[in-house]
Amino acid sequence: MSFRIEGLNPDLFRHLFGLSNEALAQHNAVRHVAQTSPGLPDRICLRDLQVGESAILLNFEHLPTNSPYRSSHAIYVWEGATKAEVLIDQVPDVMQHRIIALRAFDKDDMMLSTELATGENIAMTINEMFADSQVAFIHAHFAKHGCFAARIDRA
Repeated sequence: MSFRIEGLNPDLFRHLFGLSNEALAQHNAVRHVAQTSPGLPDRICLRDLQVGESAILLNFEHLPTNSPYRSSHAIYVWEGATKAEVLIDQVPDVMQHRIIALRAFDKDDMMLSTELATGENIAMTINEMFADSQVAFIHAHFAKHGCFAARIDRA
């Protein structure tokens, strides 16, 4: 089964890029500069920032629904991002070296199942989840911090 992982649209965040720290605070956002790599996982390009690159930390509603699973959490977005990464049948490196919580949802945004996966097991687990015809999409989260990593759809 084929799957698609796509980064977030940078247009959602472009209004924050380049703002002063004071202006970011007005948006409940904070600028961070990567001190180590891996370290700050960008949700647009689906990669870890390199040392010295800056990201904006902000709250993002990744499941804007009327179901009980409506959800938001803090995410990093790279200020240099211009285009969302799109991967077919590939798991980005930013996810490969972390424990990933996979959450399968149906068409009504109700959670059907969850799994933890790492490394090469992530793609296999995604395929296993999509074997259930009721699964409409999967959300990947970085398990340690609980934050949204990416949405996964059937390709």
